[in-house]
Amino acid sequence: MRFPRVLTGVAAVALLTAGCSSAETAQGGGADDAAKALPVAITGPQPDVFMRGGDALQITPRPEADAPFVQKVEHALREDVLSIAKVAGETSAKCPAGVTQNAGAVSQCVVTYAGAEIPYEVKISGSYKAGSSIISYTKEPKKGLMVGKLVYEMINQNYGSESGRTDASKLACDELPAAKAFDFGTDTGFKCQYWAAHANRGEPGFTTVQVKIGRKGYAYSFEEVKVE
Repeated sequence: MRFPRVLTGVAAVALLTAGCSSAETAQGGGADDAAKALPVAITGPQPDVFMRGGDALQITPRPEADAPFVQKVEHALREDVLSIAKVAGETSAKCPAGVTQNAGAVSQCVVTYAGAEIPYEVKISGSYKAGSSIISYTKEPKKGLMVGKLVYEMINQNYGSESGRTDASKLACDELPAAKAFDFGTDTGFKCQYWAAHANRGEPGFTTVQVKIGRKGYAYSFEEVKVE
């Protein structure tokens, strides 16, 4: 079983678009197909997903050089969430108590992406010297972020036209939210399917996978639902 991995690990720092989608109402090839298919058909790559980043996932304008340090951190956190989401969307960030500028200090922040709230922990480097103009820190999300379009894209990459598989076709998923936060390593409760030549005891049919939030540092895992 292949598990898609999208790196989202801790980042060290030294210093929703509109368009066509390849997700549609699922239409099976026959009565049995339609009865089994989940409601959203995945017909190809998702055009709004930017797996390699790029300008669409940058937030401008950037803070001025003399802007307060907390503003620079909040801007960096917003871009970090976009790098995880891979889909442009509305973001905001707030560190309610500010960011403490002491060696090893830990501050709490919250980043919002498309309505989903992701708590972050910001830690100043232990080597920081008071008054230094360069502040190194790490920023770590404390929850995983599920982005519907990214799940559709990963399903296509793993089981559809981008997978290289010769037996998989007709992908479908539950209707997924634009974004939702989950604890790492948990089942989201959402499912996807791919049609395979030997899915049901050697016969053609849908194989269903559960969409799970990966362990910290990875986006999703797709765990096959066993047929009894």
